Amino acid sequence: MTMSVPERNSGSEGKEEESEDESEILEESPCGRWQKRKEQVSQGNVPGVESASLAMDTEEGVEVVWNEVLFPDKKVFKSQEDKIKEMFENLMQVEHPNIVKFHKYWLDMRESQARVIFITEYMSSGSLKQFLKKTKKNHKTMNVKAWKRWCTQILSALSYLHSCEPPIIHGNLTCDTIFIQHNGLIKIGSVWHRLFVNVFPDAQGKGRPHRDEQRNHHFFPPEYGTSEDDYAIDIFSFGICALEMAVLEIQANGDAVVSKEAISSAGTSLEDPLMKEFTQSCVRQEAKLRPTAHDLLFHRVLFEVHSLKLLAAHCLISNQYLLPENCVEEKTKSFDPNAVMAEISHRDRPGVQLKYSHVSPLELDKFLEDVKNGIYPLMNFASSRAYPVPRALSLSQEQVEAVKTPTPEPQETETRKVIQMHCNLESNEEGTKTHLSLFLKMDDKLHRQLSCDILPADSSKDLANELVHYAFINEEDCEKLTLFLEDAISKHLRTQAPGNVQ
Repeated sequence: MTMSVPERNSGSEGKEEESEDESEILEESPCGRWQKRKEQVSQGNVPGVESASLAMDTEEGVEVVWNEVLFPDKKVFKSQEDKIKEMFENLMQVEHPNIVKFHKYWLDMRESQARVIFITEYMSSGSLKQFLKKTKKNHKTMNVKAWKRWCTQILSALSYLHSCEPPIIHGNLTCDTIFIQHNGLIKIGSVWHRLFVNVFPDAQGKGRPHRDEQRNHHFFPPEYGTSEDDYAIDIFSFGICALEMAVLEIQANGDAVVSKEAISSAGTSLEDPLMKEFTQSCVRQEAKLRPTAHDLLFHRVLFEVHSLKLLAAHCLISNQYLLPENCVEEKTKSFDPNAVMAEISHRDRPGVQLKYSHVSPLELDKFLEDVKNGIYPLMNFASSRAYPVPRALSLSQEQVEAVKTPTPEPQETETRKVIQMHCNLESNEEGTKTHLSLFLKMDDKLHRQLSCDILPADSSKDLANELVHYAFINEEDCEKLTLFLEDAISKHLRTQAPGNVQ
């Protein structure tokens, strides 16, 4: 599920014909939403993935990656079918702005073989490794602010994975499995490498040699493969990534494998003592001495007191469902540019006035979009709760086989998010009943609309619970919608007047 930008022919001759050939549609998903194209993309070391092609999401109009896992022996596939379904259902529940998104999967049974097809997010701007190579080629050095921002985003994703209950270990973190977008957003892919190793022992493609294995050997700690997976494995790998981001490349001196001496030399070359201390703490040889991802976010080299602007932006985005669309744009239009929004007074010198004209609405919109995308995560707070993830995600193959559970009934889990809620209440002339219309704006643009009639004697709490039941939304949004509807209905029933609540 990890992919990098496909290599394209730089020559001009035959370019148009090649482009048309690569964009040819080879296959469609059963629902018709995903269209597989001929153009191949190379993915990271994900066991079992035989091929990865570019595909089109016809609903969103964006490119995605069509991944295939082949099972030549259908009997073997049948024996593992329940385990495979459970794993992919779990994959769809993981949600973080700095982790490559897993969209959908389905099974395809043919006469000769079986296939598992799954759709993942396409990282069009390429891997961190590619970006560092280009930066070095142009004789540029790494900007310290960018380095800190990237480290924070990677650690944010690792902290999320390690905070799951039970913890999820990445197990394959390298500069090839970290991707960077044009806006500076970092995402880590190949998150489910360790899980794929356990679930796809007989899938075609696992035994193929990967040319990057030796090249990336230095990203893995001494204990890798000899003991149980632990968060310290990911911390060591992150430390090497952070070091490569700082120096652009750790020289292998012509050898296939980067030596310990080369890593040590790269570390001592760092001029900033805090950066040096930060990276060295991650690559300690003894696993138990390495810090956690959450601890690293509080290291002096990364830690900073969040600005009020950033805190306000996160608060606004967290409660976006309560606000009408384009509320920031509409609000800023209504302000007098010369009006003072804040003032700092000084006894010994003139005060400072902050006017609305000092704030650019375009810059504000861009900042909010960057915060929403995960470029500026809030990391100076302890996690209030562990992220619940099904137990099968972190179990080894032997442990999964040892757990005896009845085959669950197939059910679809809703993972989409509600980004806006709108409730309209109108009473009839006699005041004997009220018509309620509920509009839910979803993050995938497949919105929902519900309606019902309310009598004066009805309970606002019971009505809210019933509507939430039929809304079929994720658990977190259910709580928000229940409170929103209870408040709207109870207010309206008290006044018995037409209203519009947003």
